[in-house]
Amino acid sequence: MNEKELPAGWAWARLGDLGEYINGRGFKKSEWADDGLPIIRIQNLTGSGASFNYFAGDLDDRHTVDDGDLLVAWAATLGTHIWRGPKAAVNQHIFKVIPYVEKKFLHYLIDHKVSELVAASHGSGMVHVTRAKFDHLQVALPPLAEQCRIVDVLEGHLSRLDAAADEVGRSAKRSGHVWSAVLNSVAQGALGGVLTAAQSVNVSDVAEVSGGIQKQQKRRPVDNAYPFLRVANVGRGSLDIEDVHKIELFPGELEKYRLSEGDLLVVEGNGSPDQIGRAAMWKGGLGDVVHQNHLIRVRPGPRLHPRYLELIWNAPLVTNQLREVARSTSGLYTLSTSKVKSVRIPVPQLSDQIRLVEAAEQWETHATSAQETLRSAARKGSSLRRAILNRAFTGALVPQNPADEPAAVLLARIQADCAAQPKAKRTRRASTAPRKAKATATPLAKPKPAPAPSPAPAPTHAVQQEFDL
Repeated sequence: MNEKELPAGWAWARLGDLGEYINGRGFKKSEWADDGLPIIRIQNLTGSGASFNYFAGDLDDRHTVDDGDLLVAWAATLGTHIWRGPKAAVNQHIFKVIPYVEKKFLHYLIDHKVSELVAASHGSGMVHVTRAKFDHLQVALPPLAEQCRIVDVLEGHLSRLDAAADEVGRSAKRSGHVWSAVLNSVAQGALGGVLTAAQSVNVSDVAEVSGGIQKQQKRRPVDNAYPFLRVANVGRGSLDIEDVHKIELFPGELEKYRLSEGDLLVVEGNGSPDQIGRAAMWKGGLGDVVHQNHLIRVRPGPRLHPRYLELIWNAPLVTNQLREVARSTSGLYTLSTSKVKSVRIPVPQLSDQIRLVEAAEQWETHATSAQETLRSAARKGSSLRRAILNRAFTGALVPQNPADEPAAVLLARIQADCAAQPKAKRTRRASTAPRKAKATATPLAKPKPAPAPSPAPAPTHAVQQEFDL
């Protein structure tokens, strides 16, 4: 959208013009306390870290937030969040935002611009956006009154999309639970009318267990390179061979480490106990292939059907046993060839294994179809969300009202107010025993829109037709 395409009353602005962005404070481990103010870190905003650290010392008011404040994570996982919780401290890599425009409008606008912010990010390890690139990102700004109308309509559409996405997520979980039950039924020898009696034996009694090749500098692929499967290639019951690295082999190693069709590759260790021991069967397709030392190869003997072994290995009945075997006194979870050899698995007659595999694969066909339907629904929901946000920030979601105060006037007032504002003095307070606060500059108040008659509501069919999942 260029300047000529701006809707009536809109104006170009920089993201930095639309609010004050106050970076959080770094907190050392030595400053953590058992109680006090919870410290909001990025993982607390994204849901990847549920536990909080606490700070009980003196803290600038600018580094605290209250329920309803707007936060922007500008490193690692970029995005905006409305804080819902008690008074808290803000960690570094998060902006506390004092908006000069409608708060929720700014919240959705920044989220809409996340892809541009990610493209502008840099850094090795933890990716982050520089303050200059954040502040200077160009955005189209509607009049303040239209910002409020956009938020009202936008939240109605997004709430329906969120509800649909939640239901898709719940359905996906239910589908996963059904497949886990199928795998357990195979391990129990009772599925689809098949009822078998199975002897429980050690893996070492019916399979050959061996380790893989350690990746080292001397094994950079040069003269005798072969495909090399890593932990990243092994899912639970599936292999991803889109990105397969290569490794240099030395004389005699290919015969020792080469995979055969039907070999089961077992993940040796994982940070998550739920993923320990996940495994997938090698089906061939890349010629001669070897594997990493963090994958354990289980080669089934004549008493085991390879597909049966893969199914029962990923069944909860066996994975629970793997977690117990892998548990260590240090709290880490790792498997070894000796631990894998000691795992006990049910081994019915080979003919019964084949019948159980056939019954399970019928269920798998239905499960795969259901999962693809759910993935398609999730993709469509994401596409609809992008379309709605695009309409919101190009002036196509709600009608313009000629009586609205133009955004250019709003921006001029913001600039004048900022120029007139004395720099805020930092105040400090003790979390446990507040001190008497020093006088500080009054925060810039959000400009109020000029009185305007209520515009006609947006047609109900304007975007609704896109929401039929």
